[in-house]
Amino acid sequence: MAAIEGKADLGTHRVENQPPARGDLDLVGGDQPLRDALAGLDEERSAELAAYGLALGREEMRWAARDANRNPPELLAYDRGGRRLDELRFHPAYHLFMELSVSAGYHALPWEGQGGGHLAHAAMVYLASQVEPGHCCPLTMTYAGIAALSAQHGEVAQRWRKALMSRRYDPSVRELTQKAGATLGMALTEKQGGSDVRSNATVAEPDGDVWRLTGHKWFCSAPMSDGFLTLAQGPEGLSCFLVPRWLEGGRNGIRIARLKDKLGNRSNGSAEIEYEGALAWPLGAPGEGVRTIIEMIHHTRLDTAMAPAGLMRAALAEAHHWVSHRSAFQRRLIDQPLMRAVLADLALDLEGSLALGLRVAGAFDGSGEADRAFARIGVALAKYLSNKLCPVVVCEAMEILGGAGYVEDGPLPMLYREAPLNGIWEGSGNVICLDVLRTLTRDPAAREVLMAEFSAASAASGRFASALREHQTRWPGLPEEAEARAFVERTALLLAASALLRAVPAEIAEAFIDTRLLSPRGRTPGAIPAMDVGAVIDRLGPGG
Repeated sequence: MAAIEGKADLGTHRVENQPPARGDLDLVGGDQPLRDALAGLDEERSAELAAYGLALGREEMRWAARDANRNPPELLAYDRGGRRLDELRFHPAYHLFMELSVSAGYHALPWEGQGGGHLAHAAMVYLASQVEPGHCCPLTMTYAGIAALSAQHGEVAQRWRKALMSRRYDPSVRELTQKAGATLGMALTEKQGGSDVRSNATVAEPDGDVWRLTGHKWFCSAPMSDGFLTLAQGPEGLSCFLVPRWLEGGRNGIRIARLKDKLGNRSNGSAEIEYEGALAWPLGAPGEGVRTIIEMIHHTRLDTAMAPAGLMRAALAEAHHWVSHRSAFQRRLIDQPLMRAVLADLALDLEGSLALGLRVAGAFDGSGEADRAFARIGVALAKYLSNKLCPVVVCEAMEILGGAGYVEDGPLPMLYREAPLNGIWEGSGNVICLDVLRTLTRDPAAREVLMAEFSAASAASGRFASALREHQTRWPGLPEEAEARAFVERTALLLAASALLRAVPAEIAEAFIDTRLLSPRGRTPGAIPAMDVGAVIDRLGPGG
């Protein structure tokens, strides 16, 4: 039953020219680009995604997202009697999202033995990020942590992997064997190093069958997780450890120094922590900490490539709804040529980011060397491109709504605060660009799969072939470091165009190629050559 609308005749004036409430949404059924990219997904996975999209799309969940972000977690360092707790208390709305996403298998789908798990997981990241992106953080790390633990042997790793795979959300403060399910975080960053984790100063010392860690971590995301993967300096060098949050009969030596007062991602806690002789188990070979944890980082990068596409989709859905129902100068905004050019340009950014991210996710599902090589290079390119586009798209969508987009009544301020996050986490722009150059230098398979992808796209589109020739003329080999951003941006755009040629109608892919790779364009959205924008705008859905 539809909700009763608010009163529009207020005596002093009548409310007019305002869009209606959006109500319940079908986040999968109403998203043609997503359905195109998931066309090859099996029926069971598709049904799971459809149900998840309907659950997230309920109007009550948007209100819950508002509550979760307006009431960030609170640090309880001590109880009322002065006993040390080091716990976070979350608003019930946060737990509502965690329960929904855990039960849907956001973190577990790729590891349950069916095909298409990474593709379905990536789509869930995209969907969840549209509504409440903060709760994605612990679930993304749990998903990625399972990958890291899968390469480990022994009873400890097996026990943790089983608990992390559970589809039951259990936030209780208990030792792992007493819980219905668990989450896993990551604590790497230290003040003196940042991205240079090899300079970490946290110390690991043996204590019988376990190790003890002492040191400070400047960023620990989701500090209420049941455990963390972390790096510390042992006798053989920087090593990886699994640190449990809770111990049988007590608490581990993990102290929360303070919560970070972040720009966005406010429903999720991030903290500075101290290890004070914290019990830990070693993972991987001693002195090979970076190599051990890189599998977790590789998988978190997939999510940081997908989340900005979700943020862009949410922002554009709001903008499209607004322009479809609001008029100015005696015409609906959606019918005005300049507005249509801006909206179509933004929609093409979304189309490319979504198709590229899901193309890469499909490679994560592959088992051959070519798939693994494509995933290695593709995830870096997708992360770079999507995160550089996201803040611009969200900001422009906010501007489309004008003052109505700038106030906290709607979701755009939350989306805008969230927009920079994924570009910072798991490798900032320069780090990603250097990783791309390093991969293409050291990994012949990555170069080969990239060229095979481009060759197939050239056969499908003469326009793509022209753009590729221009790219190869400018860079017959790899660029100097100072040109890395230009090279990576262009390479990522080519890869996005290639993904679009595989997934969407030809007119959409060709519009992307024309406006991003061939024709001169300005630096602002909508500053593009004249094009037929109708087909692009139609794919945003029926007025949002």
